[in-house]
Amino acid sequence: MIKECPDHGKTEDIMAIDVRFLEWIEKNFPGRDLPAHADEGLHNHGSSTIKHGRGGVLTVDLTNRCNMMCDPCFMDANQVGYVHELTWEDIQEIMDNAMKIKPRRQMSVQFSGGEPTVSPYFLDAVAYARKLGFSSTQAATNGIEFAKNPEFCKQAYEAGLRFVYLQFDGIGNDANNHRQVSNLFDVKLRAINNLHAAGVDIILVVTLVNGVNNDQVGSIVRFAMDNPKKISFIAFQPVSFTGRDEEITPERRLRQRYTLSHLAHDVKQQVGITEPTRDWFPLSLMGAFADFADLAHGPGRDWGQVSCGCHPNCGVGTAMMINKETGDMAPVPEFLNIPGLVADMQQVTDSGRGKWASNAMMGLALLRHFNPSRAPGSMTLADLFKKFDKSFGLTGKNYGEVSGDRSWEDTERRRKDPWNFLFIAGMWFQDLFNYDFRRTEMCIIPYATQIGEISFCAYNTGIGWRNIIENMHKTATVAEWYRENGKHEVYAGGREVEMESTDHSLVIRAEDAERVRERGELPLTASDEERQARKAEREAEKAREIYEEMVLGKKPSKLDLIKIEVLNRRDDKEKEMSATGK
Repeated sequence: MIKECPDHGKTEDIMAIDVRFLEWIEKNFPGRDLPAHADEGLHNHGSSTIKHGRGGVLTVDLTNRCNMMCDPCFMDANQVGYVHELTWEDIQEIMDNAMKIKPRRQMSVQFSGGEPTVSPYFLDAVAYARKLGFSSTQAATNGIEFAKNPEFCKQAYEAGLRFVYLQFDGIGNDANNHRQVSNLFDVKLRAINNLHAAGVDIILVVTLVNGVNNDQVGSIVRFAMDNPKKISFIAFQPVSFTGRDEEITPERRLRQRYTLSHLAHDVKQQVGITEPTRDWFPLSLMGAFADFADLAHGPGRDWGQVSCGCHPNCGVGTAMMINKETGDMAPVPEFLNIPGLVADMQQVTDSGRGKWASNAMMGLALLRHFNPSRAPGSMTLADLFKKFDKSFGLTGKNYGEVSGDRSWEDTERRRKDPWNFLFIAGMWFQDLFNYDFRRTEMCIIPYATQIGEISFCAYNTGIGWRNIIENMHKTATVAEWYRENGKHEVYAGGREVEMESTDHSLVIRAEDAERVRERGELPLTASDEERQARKAEREAEKAREIYEEMVLGKKPSKLDLIKIEVLNRRDDKEKEMSATGK
């Protein structure tokens, strides 16, 4: 992508490393979703207005406070000088507003932050979302609270939490140490163990930075494949240079840029599975499945199907079918002709026949495009039919409820399915350097705010809507908050998270966990660049002093000496704050 501006000059960035991959993804893009409708009160934000689609994930930031100090962090948590935390009335109003669009949209409601578990209303918010009827309630979390407190995991499940969107950067503590918590991988394992035992499903969320943890793609996929009873989804997210990385240097940006095409090739090279131009598809292709499900459910359905209609450059995905007991596995596109199936399915949908006629035709389409010789050895056509039915609720058979009144028996019934449909997704959020308004207007992950629903990328990029809204509705300055509420616990500077136990039942490959990353001298984060800049400034000042003294005969003033001393004390203070987590 090349941009030219009379004020800011020329900017170039990478959109893909493989033009054939980009052509393949765009070729399989099914087109835009229906126009946004009955939404005047929610979608009215100028050039950032969402104009197409129903939304797939409704993101609600409960607080901008966090118990970590990550770098990268697209919201710059704990660093903006104020606290923005939703009140209970704010949460109810935001959720109620999402219900105003008719027909009602079924979306995944994701509570985020900051760290959402820091909010005193986290459990209440989850329960309220389920009470309204949203069937997929998530929490985007670093997992610390879930790792420390198994009882909290049970409370979250009972409130209605279905998925945890778990930050997960690699296998082994070394692969996670750029997050500044010394035992972070142990925290992740314990969180997964506690959450699964409580009934909550886990989605691994991996921010990928070229040269930092892109070598972990294979390790993470293998980890999920080795633990099919606990992990059913991986969401890889190529880094977006915003928030803490807004002022990134051009050199580091180009060096660390990671695209969806990088991901497809890394899965093939590091794991030895999937072909980039056969097995990967735009996430929006799932919209065709949602359209068919809506037809099969009929016009009397209370909710529409969750649909994904994002731009092809926003997200891609592939899937593995894994037998939970035997480990038999194969990439789904290897034994199921996806383009052919989608084409047939669209014809069935467009024909508009009744539920059972449409289901029968869909069964014939699956039969037509299923290649049993390439499927996992223990998989039958009947298994495929059941998996499809369970995913989209086509026949009405009870595989275990996911609605607000689900029970533990429902959770166990769904887990008895012998097959894990391991979805591997790539979701690439925009930054100022690759921003495309066509993507913004098709956003499927809107932020629900006090002034409506705003595109994810518009909210987080540049001066942006996040800064505007959080300043308009800020709760207090940091100093005011601390005086009234005290400081919350922060894990940073290599601090360890204290846990009662580190026991878990997950399978870990020793060669992946023991691998140590090679580190060079180049800066990897915004903090590294700031430290190097301060060091260079001090060295330049010292060189200037030496020049003035040795060449010009000028003696250093006491003021200069004091200035250098203050700078050094400031560095010491930063180290002290990191060490104490304050």
